[in-house]
Amino acid sequence: MIRAVVVDVDDTLCLTESACFDLENEVLRRIGRPPMPRTVHLATWGQPLLDAMPRRSPGVDLARFAAAYRVVLGRYVAAGRLDVIPPENLRALDRLVAAGRTVMLLTSRTESEMAHLLAPDHVLAERVSAVFHAGNTRHRKPDPRAFDELLAATGLAPHQCVYVGDSPGDAVAAGEAGLRFVACLQSGVRRREDFEARHVDLFVDAFPEVVSAVARLEQRP
Repeated sequence: MIRAVVVDVDDTLCLTESACFDLENEVLRRIGRPPMPRTVHLATWGQPLLDAMPRRSPGVDLARFAAAYRVVLGRYVAAGRLDVIPPENLRALDRLVAAGRTVMLLTSRTESEMAHLLAPDHVLAERVSAVFHAGNTRHRKPDPRAFDELLAATGLAPHQCVYVGDSPGDAVAAGEAGLRFVACLQSGVRRREDFEARHVDLFVDAFPEVVSAVARLEQRP
């Protein structure tokens, strides 16, 4: 039986690449840096933010960027411009829970980037049983050890878990850790041919399809 569905955040649970591109360019403007091209943002999307920024803005002062980013992030969240989870995705989480699945999040974001999603009054609070991020895991995707803390904390075996993500790095991490993987293509940032077939069990075009995809995987030997 598939006991846990583990979900990535960016461009999986909610669509964020476009908003993050605008947000990060606003931060760069505030610290006197020129904007990055969209092509560079897309090419580095999925990497931890501060790992990606030297390529997105060569020579950037990461400490200044991080300080300004925290301010702009708060404003984007408050204005409903980032991390808005569509109602249909929340209903999909409810259906997974109703089917007896444990729902967890696993992301490469830092704890401060996740703070608003971790709030006790957030819509995820009653739907998600645990959240694993850069603050409570030792390794980042595509390293398969990104799942070590999750598996240790829950006592689940890898084959009892499905990871849902949007990037080839997500697929590699899950596949090499022994988890099944569902690739969500809703953002349009990636296509099927971007993934190695051996690391993907199923593709879905929209997040709510995850419910039926997990049920189908459970029927496989």
